[in-house]
Amino acid sequence: MIHSFLLIGQSNMAGRGDLAEAIPVDTTHIKILRNGRWQKMFRPINPDRAFSGVSLAESFAEAYAKKHNVDVGLICAADGGTRLEQWKVGGVLYDNAVSQAKLALRTSTIVGVLWHQGESDCALDLAMKYKERFESIMNSLREELDLYDVPFILGELGAFLADCTIESNGKNFYIVNEQIHKIAEMNDFTGVVSAKDLTANADNLHFNAKSLYEFGLRYFAVFEQLYDKQRKIVEKDGDVVRSEMELL
Repeated sequence: MIHSFLLIGQSNMAGRGDLAEAIPVDTTHIKILRNGRWQKMFRPINPDRAFSGVSLAESFAEAYAKKHNVDVGLICAADGGTRLEQWKVGGVLYDNAVSQAKLALRTSTIVGVLWHQGESDCALDLAMKYKERFESIMNSLREELDLYDVPFILGELGAFLADCTIESNGKNFYIVNEQIHKIAEMNDFTGVVSAKDLTANADNLHFNAKSLYEFGLRYFAVFEQLYDKQRKIVEKDGDVVRSEMELL
């Protein structure tokens, strides 16, 4: 059975790394969902725009496939430039992600959700309420797709946003990051990936190809920490119970 991951968020999840600078990955066991069917991975994996490029999910999937010796499926539903409001429950982006995930569930098991978004929500009033707004989306996805025990991995925004002229509110990136950490602290099976020292394209908005490769490995490391806790289930008197060590 394919182990699949739902990829959602905005442009830095879709991927904007320069394809000419892409670090090669072994695509032997990586597939992407297209028209409800699994196809061998090709770049760009999430062609939401004509200028889509390298994605962090590529190195993540390569590391997962190597570690677990399985085929990995990527459910690519990220959309560049989108605000959290556009991902609200019942919206087009949310419904598309759920629809794609349900198609994937016919032939795979969803074992994780990778999220990166927030550049479009750096305005002070939006950033301060990021946690409560995102949690409603995450909780609904868990319920609708039965992902209660599935890790949700959230990536920090890059510090280079403070120097971004395209996103005037980029200087507030740290507030969104603080909110993301609070989400992980207060929700089971939820982790945060550090963007410390990662670098950007010339626009100071998007991670470059080299950093996206590193970011994907960091996502994988955080996922593995949560996945290990998730799997700490023991048999006792014929009943399945969770060990204390599994609690986050």
